[in-house]
Amino acid sequence: MDLIKLKEYVPEAALTQVLTLFDRENLKLEVVPSRVTRHGDYRQMPHGGHIITINQGENQYRFLLTLIHELAHFRAFTEFGRGIKPHGIEWKNTFRHLMLPFLRPEVFPELVLRPLANYLKNPKASSDSDLSLTLALKSFDPPNQKKYIFEIPEGRKFETQRGRIFIMGAKRAKRFMCTEVNGGRVYLFQPHVCVQLLDD
Repeated sequence: MDLIKLKEYVPEAALTQVLTLFDRENLKLEVVPSRVTRHGDYRQMPHGGHIITINQGENQYRFLLTLIHELAHFRAFTEFGRGIKPHGIEWKNTFRHLMLPFLRPEVFPELVLRPLANYLKNPKASSDSDLSLTLALKSFDPPNQKKYIFEIPEGRKFETQRGRIFIMGAKRAKRFMCTEVNGGRVYLFQPHVCVQLLDD
């Protein structure tokens, strides 16, 4: 991806800082079709290069957060080695350090800034694990019929991105028990999975 095109994806006030971060790295960035289980990822390529992929359709605030999240993986692995935990202390410290210059109202609106600052005190593997931050970010998505699993009322039907239809069930620990209409098998869904609520 031509990094100049980043202005289409990140807040304008963040662009210079983002380009500065990428200018130092041998790192490729690709925007890919949306995936159900992740907003983005980082991996080392077989030939030794590095790539970050981010889902198409992310709003500019989630895109920036995901970009820095994945850049922190790259920085942590190159600095501390492949033996570290993916979301261990090395990644947490690197992520916080990279995010600090962006924690300002010119980059993130107040609605996002407060829960984001709170999340960064102890960032988890997915920003979706923080309900306040998830809802704040979602409020900037374009209008659509997508909902998170935790927003679906029990007993209602929903359709996944792969076209499978389920009936919403009860919460079990951190996940939700949902029954597939075709076959009756029960599956556990993470609360941040996006689905389409169906009419009764």
